[in-house]
Amino acid sequence: MDLSERPAHPFHRHPWELARFRFFRALLRDAGADRRPQAILDVGAGDAWFAGRLLGDMPAGTRITCWDASYTVDDVARLTAGGSGAIQFSAEPPTGRFSLLLLLDVLEHVERDHEFLSALVDQRLEPGALVVISVPAWTALYNDHDAWLCHHRRYAPAGAARLVADAGLAIVRRGGLFHSLILPRYLGTLLRRRERTAAAHSLEWRSGAATARLLEEALALEGRLSLLLSRAGLDVPGLSWWALCRKP
Repeated sequence: MDLSERPAHPFHRHPWELARFRFFRALLRDAGADRRPQAILDVGAGDAWFAGRLLGDMPAGTRITCWDASYTVDDVARLTAGGSGAIQFSAEPPTGRFSLLLLLDVLEHVERDHEFLSALVDQRLEPGALVVISVPAWTALYNDHDAWLCHHRRYAPAGAARLVADAGLAIVRRGGLFHSLILPRYLGTLLRRRERTAAAHSLEWRSGAATARLLEEALALEGRLSLLLSRAGLDVPGLSWWALCRKP
């Protein structure tokens, strides 16, 4: 979760965020990333909820560096105090090299995305390192929520694939995610453009627990379908686009 979306009070995670974690955790498991300890760089780690959950599923000896340029000194101190010694937090660019890079909904925040990604691949990844990338898909779906989150763009899947390849990564698997959410997003975008309604800018879940569980399971089921489709080489459109890559 972006720090800008984190409520100041205790809250329940949105089913979308829970299902998203389950999808990428399954993707990493399929890739064998949990068979040995990893040095992980989580770029744009936000409140580090994803990193914390992932660490619990990884072998002992795994270390995660959460790098987010928006961290303040207080953020780093608070997250460090509440986290594990195996997770480090920094607002400054990392040093060293990593065996796994997570770029989950990050590149859309970066104005010079190609330069940024290429530098990470060249300077921060071991040979053979795995990279997991996700970005919001489809330019036509850009709306006020994207603008509020300081997104420079949404990506056409073909353009995102070119960006990844041009940065020196080989795509192992790719596909769409959250296929069923494209139509609601499109209709919502049209409505906002027409009526200029205010967007909800939080990933806090404010409905009931039963509804949350039902929605999470529905999105998780869709995520399992996304994995199956990607194994068959099918890149089916989704609200997000993702790629599992390797540095040669």
